[in-house]
Amino acid sequence: MSGHDWQVVSRATPEQVAFYKEHGYLKFGRIFTREELDALREHVDQMIASLPPGKRPEELDVPHFEDAWLFRYLAHPRVLDVIECFLGPDIVLWSSHFIAKPGGDGKAVPWHTDGDYWGNRLEPMEVITLWLAVDESTRENGCMRVIPGSHRWQHPGREAYRPVDTTTHVFSTELQNVDESQAVDIELAIGECSFHDAWTVHASAPNYSSKRRCGYTMRYMPAHVVHNDTSGRHRIYLLRGKDRTGGRNIYTPVPEF
Repeated sequence: MSGHDWQVVSRATPEQVAFYKEHGYLKFGRIFTREELDALREHVDQMIASLPPGKRPEELDVPHFEDAWLFRYLAHPRVLDVIECFLGPDIVLWSSHFIAKPGGDGKAVPWHTDGDYWGNRLEPMEVITLWLAVDESTRENGCMRVIPGSHRWQHPGREAYRPVDTTTHVFSTELQNVDESQAVDIELAIGECSFHDAWTVHASAPNYSSKRRCGYTMRYMPAHVVHNDTSGRHRIYLLRGKDRTGGRNIYTPVPEF
């Protein structure tokens, strides 16, 4: 791929925002430069190489809590410019997660909505996930799949989930009765990204191919969303604009990066 083929965008068009609101997902282009993406992949490679015995690379949840370097991506001005197109000017980092499926035995992600897993921790449940393709993501290596329009469903809640085997799945439960014939595969080239709503039903197949499939989920919410967690175990960060909860949220200062 030549440098001329790698085009960086820093805004979503009104048509893209309308598509996202209607369908609950959006395939997007590249927000980071090739050099920025290469640096991130090298960093991820080092993270995976340093994992303790028994810890899977699909389990790199909230790595930014301990690794401030990642804020150069999570809080990058181009990212926030794009997110602002969807959420408005007051932006909070809710969470992030690397899901790296190794070639050959990468785990499946069961059908679910993020909102069901997060429960009543957020009020209202308004989160957009930027899914960044650290590696190429294809049908062969287990790309994400979504059910268009499912963010508009009235979801039955956790009682609609059934247990699944955690030796083959990233999470322990799966949403039942999903019509997979409606699924859309979100195939992405390296550096491309997609967006999905907290209520969009999505999943991904296992990775039996020879190529790793790593994605970085970067999750944001508007600053009027209340974080109902006073334990302090989960940290949120006000990245742009002002708090709109009347002081109900407690924000962790953004670290230097």
